[in-house]
Amino acid sequence: MTLYIVSAILVFLFSGLMAMAGLGAAFLFVPLFYYLGVPLAEATPTALLLNVVSLMFAAINYLRGRLVNWRVGLPVLITAVILSPLGARLTPFVDKKLLLGMFAAFLVFAGFMMLFYKAKPRQKPLSQTTESATGASVGAAAGFLGGLLGVGGGNFILPVLNWIGLDAKVAAGTTAVVVVFSSLSGFFGHATMGGLDPVFIGITAVMAALGSILGSQLMKTKLSSAQLKKIIGVLLWLIAAKMIFDLIK
Repeated sequence: MTLYIVSAILVFLFSGLMAMAGLGAAFLFVPLFYYLGVPLAEATPTALLLNVVSLMFAAINYLRGRLVNWRVGLPVLITAVILSPLGARLTPFVDKKLLLGMFAAFLVFAGFMMLFYKAKPRQKPLSQTTESATGASVGAAAGFLGGLLGVGGGNFILPVLNWIGLDAKVAAGTTAVVVVFSSLSGFFGHATMGGLDPVFIGITAVMAALGSILGSQLMKTKLSSAQLKKIIGVLLWLIAAKMIFDLIK
């Protein structure tokens, strides 16, 4: 019972925070559940499923607010969904420490970009071909690595979308929609490799949905794009610090 209560509270808080950035919190939930005593084979698919639940509600909010760029988002979505199960299947055969180290380094860089990089206004928008090619490339990388690590891939997608010139809110909204589908794809890849606790999933799913609705609504109505970028940057650095600490201890 203690596991259920503690997990429910933490899932609500982290889902709300990450929904503001259009990110799922699977990369936080996997180590969190594991530390609380949930077997890794169960923690990973459960965390991915919570990504789907929480970001599904956030994505609806962002779609209503016209904060999704489909021209970029659709190629990201397609390639991420295709490659996420492949990454999930290869998880048992890859050196996890090496991958987590690379992931942490990327998050440090991404956090720096969010906090300090100011994109110059483009003289003209990117061509549709360039946007589509960029989207497909980042989707392929995010889907494969997200499935491999059980994290959904949003941390890879969001900084790139911001870097190519999307407004912070549009980048967050687009990322949220993509991660719903890439997480679902990754979930199916992992779910066949371990049992799941339906009670645990049910309780945490409800809390993930509630947290996501609150967080996405706050982002849509209360935060400016500049404020959102700062929140995302700090979150990415905190996540990287946690991962580095786990790797060196």
